[in-house]
Parts: sequence; structure tokens; C-alpha cells
Amino acid sequence: MTEKELQEIENRSVSGTKAPWIPMIEGITHTSGDDFIMTGVNNSDDYKNPERGNDIYLTSGTKEDLIFIANAKQDIPNLIAEIRRLKKL
Repeated sequence: MTEKELQEIENRSVSGTKAPWIPMIEGITHTSGDDFIMTGVNNSDDYKNPERGNDIYLTSGTKEDLIFIANAKQDIPNLIAEIRRLKKL
């Protein structure tokens, strides 16, 4: 993978809604309401934080899909950093 390709992936990963993204799953993180991705706060208990971003709702998919998508916002930058670190070795 070229540095240009990594840069393109990195640009996509840091654009859009502010990180971190947290999967909010009914029955796990809250007791009623929809499953969604909470954005811009560090943990699910911070839901009243005025810095919180807009929630992201999926119209289909599984709970596992929602968890994967939410975590990708943090995972992809970490993977890019690790690829760059390994390339320097």
C-alpha cells in the first residue's frame, strides 16, 4: 500500500462527524429506544455533554454492523499509524 493510498484512507477517516463514535445498543448501553452511534463524546455516560455531536442511525443491518461501523472511526486511524510504524522498520 502506498503512502498516497494511506493518506486517502486517512483523509476519509478523519472527515465527517467528530470522533469518537460509540455504539449505543438497546439492552446493553441503554434500556429503551433505538440502536444508534453516539458521536463526539468519550463514553456512553456522557450523553448530556453539550459538545456531543449528532447521532447516526442505520436503517438496516445488525447490531454487530453498528458496532463495527462505530469502532471503525477509531480503529482505522490506529491501523494507519501502525502500518506507517511498521513501514519505517
